[in-house]
Amino acid sequence: MTQKYTLYRDGKGLKKPVQDFLCASGVNLTNGGGLNELEQFQNYLSDYKIIVYDGLSPNRFIFKGNYLSNKKLYLLYDADSGHYIVITYLKAAMAKRCICNACDTF
Repeated sequence: MTQKYTLYRDGKGLKKPVQDFLCASGVNLTNGGGLNELEQFQNYLSDYKIIVYDGLSPNRFIFKGNYLSNKKLYLLYDADSGHYIVITYLKAAMAKRCICNACDTF
């Protein structure tokens, strides 16, 4: 395991890469992030389709980006904390057996 990976896994060493990413994408999160910032991220990450689910409701979306991409970045919006959480395994997060890859629903 590389030293950089270990630092990232432990939540250390992320400040500079995150600042670089925000600068490159032109996103300012000083006052938090919303739909405008999601659209900016989507424009910057044009090879990906960003999909934000409204909590653990598998058929309720807050945001669905680039419809042409097969590469997807799934996020869960937690209204209680006001944070976006990365979903690494969508079926497990939504407790579903199947997902329609065309429409990202269950």
